[in-house]
Amino acid sequence: MPDWLVLVLAMLAACAVVVIITLVRHKTAAEDEDPSETPDVIEYMTMWIGVIYAIVLGLAVAGVWEARSAAQDHVQAEAQALHEIYERVRVYPPDVRDRIRADVDAYAKQVVDKEWKVMADKGRLTPQGAELLVKIREDVTDYEPKTDFQAQAYQPLVDQVAAVDQSRSARADSTGATMPNVVWFGLLTGAVVTIGMVFALQIRRTRRELILAGLFSATITFMLFLIWDFDEPYSRGITATSQPFLNLFPHIRG
Repeated sequence: MPDWLVLVLAMLAACAVVVIITLVRHKTAAEDEDPSETPDVIEYMTMWIGVIYAIVLGLAVAGVWEARSAAQDHVQAEAQALHEIYERVRVYPPDVRDRIRADVDAYAKQVVDKEWKVMADKGRLTPQGAELLVKIREDVTDYEPKTDFQAQAYQPLVDQVAAVDQSRSARADSTGATMPNVVWFGLLTGAVVTIGMVFALQIRRTRRELILAGLFSATITFMLFLIWDFDEPYSRGITATSQPFLNLFPHIRG
């Protein structure tokens, strides 16, 4: 089921629940109940609960969006470091250069064709990718430079291998959910309390109040869905992509 359809159904369900509860409450209310006589303390509490929950929702959205952006930055850094290795080995002898470039291509292809799907489906990296990175490191570090020009390129190449390893580790740490379960418990509980406070204000069955209550609940549902959609940077919603690898290594397509 598409994400947009899930969002629409969730928002409609939230609106329906609020309207149904309002209608049921109106029918079961005492005949002498006066909705206009809501204590000031309840209005004050409702206002502050709404403000606090809005701040929490805003921080949660900012947190998951920042995590998604950081995940994409890790991919960009990893692909760029690989590209630097690919280009800098041009000063090495043809056999060494071609071997290292072949290893770089194999690693990039493994990430794009196989590892990305495993990350999205299972939330982990593949051991094959780690093995290919080890092979790149061994080929780079085991070569003994024969000229001063090669010696000058050796240390930057080693540094770029370390940058690939660091970015890969950061990518592995970003594969899971951003929000802990306890945070989700707080967000969902806060949503119930915030929407529930609307009924504490004793809203009436007028069209205007029903529409506003429905829009209020739909907005909270949308924000929660947005957080859930961004919660896993590589598998849901607007995900981080492997496009940087394809941009820097277009020959690995297909």
